[in-house]
Amino acid sequence: MISAITSQTQLPRKSVENTIKLLNEDCTIPFISRYRKELTGNLDEVQIGDIVRFKEQFEALEKRKSAILKTLEEQDVLTAELQKKIEEATDLIALEDLYLPYKKKRKTKADTARENGLEPLAKIIMAQTRSISSSEISSLAARYGKGEIKSEDDALEGARHIIAEWVNERTDIRNILRNQLERFAAISTKVVKKFEDDEKAQKFRDYFDWNEPLNRIPSHRLLAILRATSEGFIRNRVEIDDEIALSKIESRIVKSNDAASKQIKLAIEDSYKRLLFPALSKEALAAAKEKADETAINVFAKNLKQLLLGSPLGEKRVLAIDPGFRTGCKVVCLDAQGGLQHNETIYPHAPKNDTKGAIKKISSLADAYKVEAIAIGNGTASRETERFIKRIQFKNPMQVFVVSEAGASIYSASKIARDEFPNYDVTVRGAVSIGRRLQDPLAELVKIDAKSIGVGQYQHDVDQTKLKRSLDTTVELCVNAVGVNINTASVPLLSYVSGIGQKLAENVVNYREENGAFASRKEIMNVARLGGKAFEQAAGFLRIKNGNNPLDDSSVHPESYSVVSKMAKDEGINISNLIGNKTLLQKIKLEKYVTDKVGLPTLKDIIKELEKPGLDIREEAKVFTFNQNIKSITDLQEGQLLPGIVNNITNFGCFVDIGIKESGLIHVSNLADKFVSDVSEYVHLHQQIIVKVLDVDVERKRIQLKLHK
Repeated sequence: MISAITSQTQLPRKSVENTIKLLNEDCTIPFISRYRKELTGNLDEVQIGDIVRFKEQFEALEKRKSAILKTLEEQDVLTAELQKKIEEATDLIALEDLYLPYKKKRKTKADTARENGLEPLAKIIMAQTRSISSSEISSLAARYGKGEIKSEDDALEGARHIIAEWVNERTDIRNILRNQLERFAAISTKVVKKFEDDEKAQKFRDYFDWNEPLNRIPSHRLLAILRATSEGFIRNRVEIDDEIALSKIESRIVKSNDAASKQIKLAIEDSYKRLLFPALSKEALAAAKEKADETAINVFAKNLKQLLLGSPLGEKRVLAIDPGFRTGCKVVCLDAQGGLQHNETIYPHAPKNDTKGAIKKISSLADAYKVEAIAIGNGTASRETERFIKRIQFKNPMQVFVVSEAGASIYSASKIARDEFPNYDVTVRGAVSIGRRLQDPLAELVKIDAKSIGVGQYQHDVDQTKLKRSLDTTVELCVNAVGVNINTASVPLLSYVSGIGQKLAENVVNYREENGAFASRKEIMNVARLGGKAFEQAAGFLRIKNGNNPLDDSSVHPESYSVVSKMAKDEGINISNLIGNKTLLQKIKLEKYVTDKVGLPTLKDIIKELEKPGLDIREEAKVFTFNQNIKSITDLQEGQLLPGIVNNITNFGCFVDIGIKESGLIHVSNLADKFVSDVSEYVHLHQQIIVKVLDVDVERKRIQLKLHK
């Protein structure tokens, strides 16, 4: 395993070896990357994630080998040579090719031919040891005319079915065709006639007649084609030059030019059309789909990471508004920790137009609850509500933010929301979620299924198991990178902390409710079923503010507290005075604190943390205002410069919210004056940017933008 993973990752063997040892000891990726740098050779979470992925692939391959070997032993067909080939197989495709001739399958044409006694004839034809004339092959075939075989043609056809199966089961032939498909396959599409003018099908009209090399088609385009196919609007097929493929297969098998070779060529053609191409073209499309899935999932995960690490306002009192017209705007007031203090509904817009009453109510709430910021959801009536709020003369300075509502409705109807607010309806819960997203996006968004947040494309079309795993890993890495206040964190947030999980998270919250706030990290050990291993994995990521030990509000792991104590003692000061003393910390000679377990990488991390303990890696929240004159797509004109917020990133560009219903697209070619291979190098999710309007298609509701420098 070690050699295989080292070969795949190109990482040092010792690093791979130690990482696998830690993984086998149930250590998590965040813990390994942060607190075991000496063992891994300073590998980051991406490199460790790669090791995890290849480790699982290797284990799956070994498990499949064992299952196949057992089956072959039971069939009494396992030879020493076959066993050696199976044990040396390096991927599942090669392994399944070796197993194919012995795999149980439905009765085939070749099986029927064998039952009719035609295998000896097939062997004679396939042997090609001497030249066979037409009359001789007819004479040979005539000998097998009995039972179901009524003629020479029946005998030859049956023999060809057996040969066709042999051709299909040859690994070298399958690899020849795989090579052709890999290099030259194209995917073509045609619209299903009855949907040509169907309104629902029009979003796929680009693919009503399409052809593109399969090895170059972008992820989003292949996924769109496959979705259109699954919805029945188009048909797709994989194509290559059949004549070239057949000639390559024939050149490998056919050794003569006689009557036998003609039968072999007919069998090869049958095998190609009936067995080889259908199976391997499907395999090629599946491989392309897997690659497209991987690309889409990576984009989704990257976007999710940027969203989760979005700028928090912090512990400030917030008034949140879920805007609406007919049903009014739901208003909630939250304390600095996100606790609900008040809720009601105002009607500043049509049809009620109670603007004066709404202004009076918002003003009084802002005073009563000492509101420091206002969060407005970006859904229906968002712009109108923002304009209304900005008309109000508040007594104290007020920051106004427009916050993404994506997934808020999912949260408001979820069990988590019902458990948090059993006595309130979905409208109140949704408004609370909007306010909390402003205070701390990460803490609130972990409560929502990541797929519902709307920062990916074709999330329902990709492999759901791989998507969930990738997104869960992304959330876990983000939560642990930021750290969690154990005295305020919700169960969903705590469940993503390294080593905790859902059940222990519930136990932590239950302990907190019964015993009050944790005073130290050591006290965490008192939580039911939270043993030494879980504590080791989690402690460094859990923060305790104003606790007994100042180090408990830092990312310094308790296992390294003694090192910090020794540093403070050597400098003649206490730990509190050492923390934040950058000048003194930079003078410390780290080499004198190196031990067998604590090396320079860990010591450097400790010093960095002590300089700015508990520093939030996220940027601060910034107020943003759209162009107030742009209210719909019809207000747009080519050449306009507009403020916008990046709300989705794909491989072909990014979508930008410019304050109207439709988001605009900055195609990858309009991000810079040079070729762009990675969109995220130029923009990130929720980034505030200036864009130039290039083109407006009102009918199709499409807006083309360019990033303005």
